[in-house]
Amino acid sequence: MSKRYLLLGSLALTLILFVGGGACGKKEEGPLGDKGIGPITSISLGAIDPEKVTKGLQIFQTKCFVCHKLDEKLVGPALRGVTKRRSPEWILNQMLNPTEMATKDPIAKDLVATLHTQMTPQGLSEEEAKSVLDYLRQVDSQAP
Repeated sequence: MSKRYLLLGSLALTLILFVGGGACGKKEEGPLGDKGIGPITSISLGAIDPEKVTKGLQIFQTKCFVCHKLDEKLVGPALRGVTKRRSPEWILNQMLNPTEMATKDPIAKDLVATLHTQMTPQGLSEEEAKSVLDYLRQVDSQAP
């Protein structure tokens, strides 16, 4: 009986850390910080660009929706709130470099272990990835 409670407690803790982004609302950090591995080492975000949001929504609906929903796990995690859990660099590197992220980035490796699947490369350009990021920023700026 105690093994059952231990398992349930472990599952609950995993869910809290996965959904909440870590203890006390802090972003998870590995040896590489929270920027991930890939072409984006630093980015300064300005205001959300409505044109990029429109383009990002179109890209999301054609390339991302097969595995992701905003409010529930599908193949990949639910994406509402991702811009509050992860840095913009990490999000962009995950979109642009998912294979290497899955094998070298501690956060991405944990996601693969939890979800039992790795994100498939979508062949996005940096500009397309930035448009998807602006779409996700817009989603996260609105009340659910």
